[in-house]
Amino acid sequence: MHTHIAEAIKKPDLISLRPDVICLRFETMKIYSALGAVRHLLESGAVEPGDTLVDSSSGIYAQALALACHRYGMKCHIVGSTTVDRTLRTQLEILGVTLEQVRPSTNLRLDQELRVRRIAEILEANPSYHWMRQYHDSIHYLGYRDVADTIAREVPDGPLALVGGVGSGASTGAIATYLREAGRDVSLVGVQPFGSVTFGSDQVSDPDMIIAGIGSAIPFRNVRHELYDRIHWVNFDCALSGAVELLRSSGIFAGLSAGAAYLTTRWERTRDASRTYVFVAADTGHRYVESAYARHTEAPDIDTLEPHEITSLDELRHPWSTTSWSDLPVPHGS
Repeated sequence: MHTHIAEAIKKPDLISLRPDVICLRFETMKIYSALGAVRHLLESGAVEPGDTLVDSSSGIYAQALALACHRYGMKCHIVGSTTVDRTLRTQLEILGVTLEQVRPSTNLRLDQELRVRRIAEILEANPSYHWMRQYHDSIHYLGYRDVADTIAREVPDGPLALVGGVGSGASTGAIATYLREAGRDVSLVGVQPFGSVTFGSDQVSDPDMIIAGIGSAIPFRNVRHELYDRIHWVNFDCALSGAVELLRSSGIFAGLSAGAAYLTTRWERTRDASRTYVFVAADTGHRYVESAYARHTEAPDIDTLEPHEITSLDELRHPWSTTSWSDLPVPHGS
C-alpha cells in the first residue's frame, strides 16, 4: 500500500510489444526526478520542510514538483509556460501551488528566457526560496536509479537499446548511466525535435511541433552529450504517425514524444536486431487530443517513413534525420 499518490503513479509499466521491443510507459515520468531531487535536498539539509521550492515548467514538471512538495510538506511556486492548460492549472491551484504564467509567445526561446528571467526576479525578492534548476542540477538524475533497477530486474539479460526524448537530459541520460554502471551493455538513442539547440538543430524550424519538452531553445547543462550513441530529429508529422500507430497497434495512448520514440525504435531495430529495445513513453496522450490525435487521419503511413542519414548538421532536413552522434564533426558537450 502506498502512503502518497506520488509514489503510486511514479511506477512505470513495462509492456512487451514483441519479444525484443518494450514500452516503458509512465503516467508522468518526471515525478521520479522531482521526488528524488526533493528527498535529496531534505536529507542533505539544503532545504527544510515548509520551505518554498521554485522552478520553470512547460507542464509535466510542474505537476511532478507539486506532488513532490505535497508529499514532503514543501511549498511550491511555478513559473509556467502558456502550455500549462486549464486542467493542470486547476490541479495546481487545489494543491496550493502558486502559479504564474509568462506572456504568450510563439517563440520557444523567448518563452524559456522569459521564464528564467522571472525566476531570477522571484529569487531576488525571496532569497529563502530554493530554485530547483531542473535543467541544470544533476540531483534530478537521482530519482531515475529506481527506473534503471526496474529495467535491469524485468528485462532479460543481454544488450539493450534505450530510446527516448532527450529533454532536460535527466531521464534517458540517467537511466542509461545507471544501467551502464551496473554492467549492462546499453546503446542510448536520443530523440529531438527540429529547432532544438541541444543537438544542433536550431537552424531548422518546425512550427507545428508541440513537444518542446524533448528539446530546448536554450542550453541545458544536465544534457551529457557523450552519453548518446545515436540521435534522431523527428518533426510533428512523423511523431504523430508514430503515436497513432502505437495506439492502433498496441492500445497505448501516449504523448507525441512516445510516438517519436516508437517510430525511432522501429527504424533502429532494422539496423541492429541484436538488442532488446526499450522506448520511453513519458506521459499519456490526454493533453495532445485536440492538438494532435484529432488529426489522426492526416498522419502519414508509418511504413512509408524513413530517416535521412546525415554526416553533418548542415544536412539536417525534414521530416526525419538521424546520425551516429559520436561520428559527427561537432564539439560534443558544448
